[in-house]
Amino acid sequence: MDRITLKNYRCFGSEEQSARLAPLTLLVGPNSTGKTSFLALIRALWDVAFREVVPNFREEPYDLGSWDDIVYKGGGRIPKVERFDAGFESGNTSYQGRRHLWFDATFTNRFTVPYPLTRRFKHNDVEVECYLESNDEQLNITGTRYKVPDGQWAEMGERWFTTGNWFPGSRLTAQLSNTALPPQHSDEIVQGVLDTIYANKGSHGRVFANAPTRSSPRRTYDPESLETDPEGNSVPSYLANLYRRNDDQWRGLKYRLELFGRESELFDEIQVRSFGRSDGDPFQIQVRKYSGPKYRRRKGPWRNLVDVGYGVSQALPLLTELMESEVSTLFLLQQPEVHLHPKAQAALGTLFCDVASGGEHQRWGEHQLFIETHSDYIIDRVRMDVRDGTTGLKPEDVSILYFEPGDVAVKIHSITIDEYGNLDGAPPGYRQFFGEELRRSIGL
Repeated sequence: MDRITLKNYRCFGSEEQSARLAPLTLLVGPNSTGKTSFLALIRALWDVAFREVVPNFREEPYDLGSWDDIVYKGGGRIPKVERFDAGFESGNTSYQGRRHLWFDATFTNRFTVPYPLTRRFKHNDVEVECYLESNDEQLNITGTRYKVPDGQWAEMGERWFTTGNWFPGSRLTAQLSNTALPPQHSDEIVQGVLDTIYANKGSHGRVFANAPTRSSPRRTYDPESLETDPEGNSVPSYLANLYRRNDDQWRGLKYRLELFGRESELFDEIQVRSFGRSDGDPFQIQVRKYSGPKYRRRKGPWRNLVDVGYGVSQALPLLTELMESEVSTLFLLQQPEVHLHPKAQAALGTLFCDVASGGEHQRWGEHQLFIETHSDYIIDRVRMDVRDGTTGLKPEDVSILYFEPGDVAVKIHSITIDEYGNLDGAPPGYRQFFGEELRRSIGL
């Protein structure tokens, strides 16, 4: 995603807002200014555009409530809002042949659930729209239409989708192939718009969203499901499964985890201690640290994950997902700095730059990261790594979104970083608190 637009959604007001997105996007601002709602909207848009489902705004780790909690309420004399709009621009890259695509959707209230009333895809000035029409009693599925440059909307014929499977691409492809469209339009629509939709869809798996507080460490684990969840409960079993079944992949991940562990000073080594040879046997996750001078370090004892502080167990699920995921390439991360000391927070900043730039931690294709954070250590490390060329992340690959509370709505400011690591486009209120604290600390 390269840009997102929204209107009448949550606290963001009745005026349309647009925010620039990048391979690494940092969301900053006071509490209760819509940063988590913004992350939830990104996942919802991706679900309705490419997973072909009605998005669930209550799916973990987000719970935005019902329709009345999600649609913007202006208060006073502002009329009640019946719909909200959101969309994104995607595809400024040649990765996997992905083409530039615009998508937007209009949501309405259906049994207290935000329901996509229309979905419009646009590529090269050709638009395809799936739309519904509503009456006082129900929503009626009505059809699909298209428009070419300088043309009028033209219907595509019979109804082809169901309420259970909103946008079945294979059926739409077949219908378009059998629809009596003008010859000069057929190829343009089928090959242009649909191929672009599928290319974008194929370039990302399911969006990964993590909870701000991850799983609680255990002294001994029993093997569990390997299905990914927001709290990272499956990660210990995943590590044990690699250790027992795929030695090469385990060694690779172990190397990357230990590289970060040493940089962050969380640990120097990590191991899986298995109490048996079968996949069903219990196991422990252990780490150890070294001590002494840099060039004469001594290995300390192995310690259980429970005994080394909460920071290690909170960081481990996040690190594993970023370094190892074969499914997700779009990550929505809430407060990854939780329970980490400043040096580890800064090390996370470098890891984010590395993953977003396609560096050594990245295994599968391209990644896009959205980080909701209150950590200046992460932000400053990102700025310095961009300036110093540490990871290959370029200034245009970073976007900082500052969420500024207002009288009736939150305003999103898009801040960029220049080649020297300086911020450009920051409003006066950004970091005002830190400036006031600094002046106070030096007696000014």
